[in-house]
Amino acid sequence: MTLSIWRYAHLTLALVSFIFLSMASITGSILAFYTIKENTSPYCIHDLNRISIAQTLSALQSTVQEISELEINEKSFVKLQGTDTNGEEVVGYINPKTGTIIGKPQKNNSFILWVTSLHRSLFMHETGRILVGINSFLLFLIATSGSILIIKRQKKFSNFFSKIKKASFSQYYHTLFGRVLLIPIGIISLTGSYLCLERFHFFSKEGEKIIFHSPQDQTTTKKLLYKDIPLFSRIKLSEVRKIEFPFSDDPDEYFILKLKDKELTVSPLTGEVVSQVNDPISKKLATLSLDLHTGRTHVVWAVILFIADVYILFFIVSGFTITLKRGKRSFKNKYLPEDSQIILLVGSENGSTFNLAHSIHQQMVSQNYRSYITELNKYQVYPKAEYILILTSTYGLGDAPSNARKFETLLKENPQNQNVKFSVVGFGSKSYEDYCLFAKTVDKQIKKEAWSEPILDLHTVNDQSIDEFTTWIKEWNNKTGIKLYADAKFYTSKPKNRIKMKIEEVYIPNDSKETFIVQINPGKQKFTSGDILAVYPCKDNKERYYSIAKVNKSIQLSIKYYPSGLASEYLINRKKGDTIYGKIITNTSFHFPEKAEKVVMIANGTGIGPFLGMIDQNSTKVKTYLYCGFRQRSEMVDQYICFLKEQMNQGYLEQYNFSYSSDTENKYVMDLIQNDRNFFVNLLEEGGVIMICGVLQMQLEVEKVLDEVVFVDSLKKCNDYKRKGQIVTDCY
Repeated sequence: MTLSIWRYAHLTLALVSFIFLSMASITGSILAFYTIKENTSPYCIHDLNRISIAQTLSALQSTVQEISELEINEKSFVKLQGTDTNGEEVVGYINPKTGTIIGKPQKNNSFILWVTSLHRSLFMHETGRILVGINSFLLFLIATSGSILIIKRQKKFSNFFSKIKKASFSQYYHTLFGRVLLIPIGIISLTGSYLCLERFHFFSKEGEKIIFHSPQDQTTTKKLLYKDIPLFSRIKLSEVRKIEFPFSDDPDEYFILKLKDKELTVSPLTGEVVSQVNDPISKKLATLSLDLHTGRTHVVWAVILFIADVYILFFIVSGFTITLKRGKRSFKNKYLPEDSQIILLVGSENGSTFNLAHSIHQQMVSQNYRSYITELNKYQVYPKAEYILILTSTYGLGDAPSNARKFETLLKENPQNQNVKFSVVGFGSKSYEDYCLFAKTVDKQIKKEAWSEPILDLHTVNDQSIDEFTTWIKEWNNKTGIKLYADAKFYTSKPKNRIKMKIEEVYIPNDSKETFIVQINPGKQKFTSGDILAVYPCKDNKERYYSIAKVNKSIQLSIKYYPSGLASEYLINRKKGDTIYGKIITNTSFHFPEKAEKVVMIANGTGIGPFLGMIDQNSTKVKTYLYCGFRQRSEMVDQYICFLKEQMNQGYLEQYNFSYSSDTENKYVMDLIQNDRNFFVNLLEEGGVIMICGVLQMQLEVEKVLDEVVFVDSLKKCNDYKRKGQIVTDCY
């Protein structure tokens, strides 16, 4: 299997179980800490393996008249129940060497009982135990897939514990602690899974019973002294769980010795074993699993479990941090790929290479070059391309980043039809043996293509060195005449025009926070609906882009909430009066066409956002129609409807049509378009404009419906209307 399959398996398992594992690790660490405390109690006897049953019982004879039960728990507390020489009941922890009482049993801590119940069953009884068992096994699979990832990255098992090449805090310590704590976490997960199975009787609980036919002497009723029973002298307290004593002098009453692996019935008259029941293997494994899962038998192991539980939380946080950094960056392209002369293809695992590529792309566009930026995995035929620039990092030991794995296949399947100049820039670390290997592979593969014309030798950049990157910039400038900034400060400084903006309102619907609205005061910044707001939720200058709606002179953003989303999580937790950093990017290609005869707006979900602002700004009262698809009717949709009805009353909107894909209606926005086929045909022929905003998949499906249903009898298709500016898009 490829590295990516294991990485996606690792991530998927973590996503499925992270809530349960977070809860389990928190409660587990609390219980482990409590176990450490218990194991260091003065009641804990650490040398039970040196003390025999006979020694303890003989010591007790001077202070106790009758013993009913002696119990040694998993924490090595020796508990006595009986009556003293005055006939008073005695219950307490004893020193087994002297027989003296050293403490009284305390009532179970209510908080620890609460935490234990939460840890074991989530307060859902048997259902909860099943869920906990399943997630314990998922933790084992996560640990296994993580180990396989390390082995595959290191190429062979012998390199499993080789030195880690440090890249970032999260990556370094995620790998380091993953290796160090692999065995404890594996034990925690497997024992938790086994205990769940054992709880639901997946294994036999019947032990083997042996009856010894050695009749006891019926002529005597005198009990033997404890020291005269050979078995009591041989067995140490470390082997004992509980001893139950005869209730009377009746010859049919026996000692019941419950040991760690069996139960013995012993005659008090002869000292012989009357019967023996051997614990089944399942019970022995359950006891061992409980010991290993809780650390109750050894303080050192309890400490290790505590550390492992705490670091499971770290693994969850660091794992998602790595994933977010690895996530794909989406950029707004002004030009279509088939119309662009400069193509920037990017392979990046953590996003840093994207940042540099985006800087180049912005410079190209600002100089009126038709530049297009995308991932290597989206490589295609570019009929007007003059230059192809490839900036790519290398993942692991010479592998392609996740967004570049398909490139070599796509390269062979999509030959360019004209000569294209190309240049490859590789990013990596010389501390790895396979420094920039993927970039080198890409460079070699492109050189084999008949259409390729190298303009610069492969250039490599070590550890994201801006100086080494600007060396390539200077070579590019000299070779092509297309000037890019060659000053390192341009690529390391904070984003330009980034300003503080004040939050005016965050509207979160009561029925769901899946979609929410943020209103922002931009100060004196000029903007209009359809422009883009770059939001900076972190100190590392990472940008997130949102289409702007201008409503009552404020910026209004319609945002889809992602629980682990960098920007959506940040924005949904802002309060009125909070300040954020943002930058307005003018997006003239998606402004409202005020001179159009008619305007049709097509959106899905939060894509409706900029259209709300455009409708509100429709002061010239261009005939405007809105088509939008949602999953279902909701409080947020009702707010949209309220707003749109008001706009219709004022003459800013002619009509709106909504569809609901998850409702009984089960319709999509494409169905609305098919129903109004004749309207759309006449719309564009009469000089109207179609605007599309939302997810890219929706755009592609809408264009497919337009081409195959609406324009089926027309010589013109979507691409023709795009070139004329009658179909404009802002999709992501």
